This record gives sequence, C-alpha cells and structure tokens, in this order.
Amino acid sequence: MSEFREMRRKRQQLSEEESIAILQKATAGTLALLGDNDYPYAVPISYVYADGRLYFHSALSGHKVDAIRKCDKVAVQREQSDACISSAKREQVRPGAKASFCVIEQDEVHPEKYTTFFRSVIAFGRIHIIEDETEKLETARMLGNRYNPNQEEALQKELESGLSRMLMIRFDIEHLTGKEAIELMKQREQSQACLNSAELRQKKTEGQLVKHKNDNAK
Repeated sequence: MSEFREMRRKRQQLSEEESIAILQKATAGTLALLGDNDYPYAVPISYVYADGRLYFHSALSGHKVDAIRKCDKVAVQREQSDACISSAKREQVRPGAKASFCVIEQDEVHPEKYTTFFRSVIAFGRIHIIEDETEKLETARMLGNRYNPNQEEALQKELESGLSRMLMIRFDIEHLTGKEAIELMKQREQSQACLNSAELRQKKTEGQLVKHKNDNAK
C-alpha cells in the first residue's frame, strides 16, 4: 500500500508530464518542513528542477537549515535503531527529512463565480543538505544558470566569492501530484474536442480531393 493518498477528484488530476512541465516553468514555490517545536514551517523559495529532483540554495544557518538537519538526524537514528527492519526494506529507506513543495502556476480569481481557476503541483519527498563539494558546485551552477542564463563569467565570479558562504539543498521527489480547477479541465476538453473535429474535417476534405482527382483521371 502506498504511503501517499490518491487524489479524490481524479478528473482534475494532471498527468505526470504536465506536473513536471509546471515545475520546469515556475521560478518559486513553498517548501514545507517540520520546524521548531514541531510547528509546520513553510517558506517561499526559488529552485531549479532536474531529473526528478529539486535544488535550493540557503544561508549557512537558519530555521530552514535547522529543520532539515533535525529531521534528517531523527530519520537516520530511527533507521539505525530499528533492529527488526529487514535488509530489503532497509535498502528502500531514503535518507533525508520528509518534506513537501508546492508550486502554483495559475491563480485566477473569478469573484462572480465564487471560485478560482487554479493549476498547481505538490511534490513529496526527502530533503537534505548536500555535503559533497562537487555536487554542491554543480547544483549551484545549475541554479545560477536557471535564473541568469548565458552569463558564465559573472556566474563563475559569484560562485568563487559566495559558494563557501551558502548551502545547496537537494529534494528527492518520491511522489508528484498536480491538479487544476474543474473549469480549466472543461476548457481543455472543449479545446481538444474542437481540435479533433477540425482534424476530422480536414481528413474528410483531403479524402474528397483525392477522390475527385481519381475521378478526373479515369
């Protein structure tokens, strides 16, 4: 049984490809962690998506960093202290604190309808501080290119002066779900129906032209 619940309104669920496209397009989202005294801590943050992972940057210390380190440590201690866990199951356990990340692509309020035309994505997974210096540099460069592309010289100077004063954070996505308003779903269905109808008419017209040419050739 999956530890992630299924979406209740499945008709409004976006495909995995559509959800990933939103992550690739957006520039910021909200990262949710278990913070001080176990209060939920949600922080808006910029990011870059690559190959099923999200990457963030951070100062060397702060609420976000403390929450990640605390929950990551608890997760590792729990895994190591569970003597009954099977070796097969142990291999499936991913290191890192549990977290979620939400991106809103569209938030269009329609007051006369008392609703919002929304499209959003939520990622669930494990998050941890990148300790490997090579990976830290590579992901910091990736993040820099995401927001200021084709500026290699400027980015290199920034990394040389600031990399030691920052952290890079990796979020391994375990579950990704996207959803859109019922109105947007209906709009897309109508657009697809119109497109299908137009293609059908075009094929019919092409068929009639071929038949006409064949008749004239007789």
